[in-house]
Amino acid sequence: MKYNYTRRKSSETKIGGIGIGGTNPVRLQSMTNTSTMDTEGSVAQAMRIAAAGGEIVRLTTQGEREAANMAEIRKGLDEKGCNVPLVADVHFNPSAAFKALETCEKVRINPGNFVDPARTFKKLEFTDDEYSQELERLEQTFVPFLEKCKKYGRAIRLGVNHGSLSDRIMSRYGDTPEGMVESALEYLRICRKEGFNDVVISIKSSNVGVMVETVELLAGKMEEENMHFPLHLGVTEAGDGEDGRIKSAVGIGTLLGEGLGDTIRVSLTEDPEKEIPVAKKLRDYILSRENHKPIEEPKTLSPGRDRDKSVGIKGMEGINYPIVVGIDIDKIPNDWHTADADSVPEIYNDLNPVVVSTTNANIPGSIAAWIDRFREKGGKNPVILKVSYTDSELEDLQIKASADLGALLLKGYGSGIWIEAPIDREAINSLSLGILQAARLRISKTEYIACPSCGRTLFDLQKTLKEVKEATKEMKGLKIGVMGCIVNGPGEMADADYGYVGAGPGKVSLYKGKELIKRNIPSEQAIDELLTLIKSTSPKMD
Repeated sequence: MKYNYTRRKSSETKIGGIGIGGTNPVRLQSMTNTSTMDTEGSVAQAMRIAAAGGEIVRLTTQGEREAANMAEIRKGLDEKGCNVPLVADVHFNPSAAFKALETCEKVRINPGNFVDPARTFKKLEFTDDEYSQELERLEQTFVPFLEKCKKYGRAIRLGVNHGSLSDRIMSRYGDTPEGMVESALEYLRICRKEGFNDVVISIKSSNVGVMVETVELLAGKMEEENMHFPLHLGVTEAGDGEDGRIKSAVGIGTLLGEGLGDTIRVSLTEDPEKEIPVAKKLRDYILSRENHKPIEEPKTLSPGRDRDKSVGIKGMEGINYPIVVGIDIDKIPNDWHTADADSVPEIYNDLNPVVVSTTNANIPGSIAAWIDRFREKGGKNPVILKVSYTDSELEDLQIKASADLGALLLKGYGSGIWIEAPIDREAINSLSLGILQAARLRISKTEYIACPSCGRTLFDLQKTLKEVKEATKEMKGLKIGVMGCIVNGPGEMADADYGYVGAGPGKVSLYKGKELIKRNIPSEQAIDELLTLIKSTSPKMD
């Protein structure tokens, strides 16, 4: 948490005619869900993304055939006067990445599977010598790739996904933020050694807290090693509708508010062009904090304190999650205190809650600084985070409240939240619980970990997600993954209780955690089979 907003200084990476990082604005991007062999469909969708304000378009590139056809897509866009840069998205297949350099302005590779084999979820053991040999093998493959990047003037994105860390990284670091960061740094050190600087890095997770922690750690580690590469932000498998917007705004908004991030993608299980307006609203809202009224910082405390659960709220003893004003309590008692975050903290003679709000454009920084100054002076009262907005459009409120409250909650601030806006109270209550769930502080419904769909997807993901949500809507407290293919499926949904993963055309495989339970079920039977699996194995269904 940074009290006063300043943007991280990064180096510039050129992608065609677009600059990322440096003094450039935060760039918006999306990814097509068409087959990359469908030239006409891919061109049309890329143009829709660009027309919506997307500045970069990514397409899946499973093999050399798809990589070669990117040239036809580029040609089709150029003929229609659309110069949006194209990015090839490569997994498991270095030869496709090499081929894509001939046709695309940028190539995304996944450090978890560019050289290392696909993750098997088996615990492997490496001696120090064996680990060093694996790093040498990585360099032997990666350096020729960088040389070809230089030849064609291409950029790369090192895209680390929580769900696809290699078994080698897992053996040394485990399934941790440190492992995710090291997965990127191994490649970045080679880039620096070879004098290659046209790099963007992303580290994504479907777990918002893990994503935020890991990007912060990466930024710190890069600073220690004098690296300033631009950052691409996103919450992977965020889902659709309200959930997708909340999770994305909590994760991306928290990091943008800390000055991190040079390009963003809001990954929604919706038509790709619908991602761009959401991303733009989020970016513009955070950037509106520039030149905010300076915030008085505490003198001795560092930001981000653990939530103090030892102090309960009178009448709510035993509750260990943040309360919601409007759900848990309708009217604030007269003996509760109120405070303006711009004021000098007052110390009270009781332990009644303090409701703190602010008019500062930087809501999280202002409220966090007040709480830390309050604690610095010895204040012990629980604090309720109050935010007020004039927005009458629900999506606008979802984005703003999630970015503001999410940043505070993830850093341990607040024993409760209170959202005010000229919007239906039921919608505000749903939003409040959604923010707490995204921060993993209060689970009130089933959580869906769903990828945004791409050309690898093996079924109609948007339709299937809606059907799975309808069939499981009464199952409270579960996490269910709905994934289009195996690239990140088994890994990203390892955090889920159950997984529904595309295994082939018209075929679905079902998982319980990381364990494959049923393989290649006909898609028309898969939801019934999923329900049977959940009801027979989940202790929450007892």
